Amino acid sequence: MTDDRRALRIQVIIAVMCAALVVYLLLLGRIAMGFITSGSAAAVGLGVALLALPLIGIWVMVSTLRAGFAHQRLVRRAREQGMDLDVSDLPRRPSGRIERDAADALFETIRAELQGDPDNWVRWYRLARAYDYAGDRSRARTAMRKAVDLEEGR
Repeated sequence: MTDDRRALRIQVIIAVMCAALVVYLLLLGRIAMGFITSGSAAAVGLGVALLALPLIGIWVMVSTLRAGFAHQRLVRRAREQGMDLDVSDLPRRPSGRIERDAADALFETIRAELQGDPDNWVRWYRLARAYDYAGDRSRARTAMRKAVDLEEGR
């Protein structure tokens, strides 16, 4: 499967999941309004609590989509600049993931690049990718947020 077809497939899956989530949140909101309009104090309390869930769900969905769009923009810009990480020659496990020692060595190289130019969003983007390849998703997300902030001038 080509990268473009794979990306399109992922985008369609995301769109379907978001649509299903919106339908679910609308139904949940409708149930909440039913509780609120019932008049019973306990039901009104439950309705208000239930009404908060769709609001939280929408906020989470929108913030996740915004972050995903920002990350894709960074990927596109890094590739245009020829700065995306090339990991095609790194040894892989049978599962397809990069071997830990190779990922750690890549991480050390990228971290040294960042120390030489800490205000460059591309360096933070590359660090985020290196963290991801090394299996540290939490730090990868933090580094990617920093890359987005720098790229957007924040």
